[in-house]
Amino acid sequence: MILTVTANAAIDKRYVVTSFDVGSVNRVKSAEFSAGGKGLNVSRTARIAGEDVIATGFLGGHAGEFVQEKLKAEGIREDFVWCSGETRSCINIWDESHHTQTEFLEPGARATQQNQDSLVKKFTELAADCSVAAISGSMPEGCTSDLYKRMLAAGKKAGKKVILDTSGKTLEECLDDHPFMIKPNIDEIQMLVGRKLNPDDTKELLDAAKELHARGIPSVVISLGSSGSLMSCGEGAFQALVPRIDAVNTVGCGDAMIGGFCTGIARGLSMPESLKLASAVSAAAAMTNRTGFFRMEDMKKLEPLIEIRKLR
Repeated sequence: MILTVTANAAIDKRYVVTSFDVGSVNRVKSAEFSAGGKGLNVSRTARIAGEDVIATGFLGGHAGEFVQEKLKAEGIREDFVWCSGETRSCINIWDESHHTQTEFLEPGARATQQNQDSLVKKFTELAADCSVAAISGSMPEGCTSDLYKRMLAAGKKAGKKVILDTSGKTLEECLDDHPFMIKPNIDEIQMLVGRKLNPDDTKELLDAAKELHARGIPSVVISLGSSGSLMSCGEGAFQALVPRIDAVNTVGCGDAMIGGFCTGIARGLSMPESLKLASAVSAAAAMTNRTGFFRMEDMKKLEPLIEIRKLR
């Protein structure tokens, strides 16, 4: 079973407009609402892939009840800590004329220390029955990186593989707690190693990943956007080459990749095999309007076309 943590869950609202005009009234052609937040995108993609998933994190108010109902409809089990205040909304506006996306992300309701203690306890209990866990995204007001550090420590004590997908100061401060895998983009890995990197220099990027191994991170996956990704792990260094696709919505594709990795790890696949599966899930997710979603038929068509090249 896969455990996901979404500390800052949301109602994801995707609006499609003909042309987005700042300062004017914009008529929405279509709207879609879903249970969102990075960890719930991971939950959804792993569930679509056929895995048993349980989601935890913080929810609150009527918006939290909406998220709960959506998860139930999608066959995702949940066991959240309930907070006062309302779960946030995140708005994504797709401009059909200019092929641009604009996002508005609310900060999220405050989580008290008691709420945080309850989540760490719940994570520890749920992790006992899971083969892999993913802690994803930002945290609401009131939280510090200590929340993620405590869950990483609990996962390590239980002998579980815990993937951490966050950013900024939180990511940096959690490295000492040795997550099994991180997935930085170019900006994030530059921050972690403290220097500018050439995104086109594979050797330079893999050398940076090697520095993170020395800090206790077994697996580092570097996101390269449409150019695929690099992975450095105990089995070697690999590059995922993804075919060109007609991308419709790239929001949540990184989360879909984490969902693919969780699926591969839960099935006992090797890390290169998991990289191929994760790359196929991520690419398929870009082919749908819905955030954190993919069609199995798209994934199955793409997977044989993805090349995993061993570099070291």
